[in-house]
Amino acid sequence: MGEAKVPVQMRFGWQRVFARVPLWAWLAFAGLGGGIIGLGGFTFAYAEGASYFSNDPQACVNCHIMQEVFDGWNHGSHKAVAVCNDCHTPHTFPAKYVIKGINGWNHSVAFTTGNFPEPIRITDLNREVAQENCLYCHGDLVVAISHKASDDPTDCLACHAGVGHGR
Repeated sequence: MGEAKVPVQMRFGWQRVFARVPLWAWLAFAGLGGGIIGLGGFTFAYAEGASYFSNDPQACVNCHIMQEVFDGWNHGSHKAVAVCNDCHTPHTFPAKYVIKGINGWNHSVAFTTGNFPEPIRITDLNREVAQENCLYCHGDLVVAISHKASDDPTDCLACHAGVGHGR
């Protein structure tokens, strides 16, 4: 005993959508989605994407352009007390991963297209994060000169831009 066929006009919701879209369109959609997920997964694995969720400074040298910066940090004064995330990401859970996501996207686009300056330069957003982290660690020491609430606050990186990288 077979199922009674319900006319298309009497079907509801998803049944109506499935009945009106031809099989080849569903297969093309599934193939496109699978290709995007597969290529994205391969790229994430090839670029060692999971390493960027860690605090390991080695993750930063997955891209060869960062080797000189890493070597500077490795020989610099901050190596004993700070890793890359301590200076370059906020210290709160959600903000840290939002900045990591923004930077991850920007870095992947820049390095894939080759569209980045050499030597690399810090963006305005990342400069603000680094400035906040300077004050987070050294605030008690520089409270008298930081002028954080001023229209022209003291910019730690104006004089100490390379300090974390041994320059």
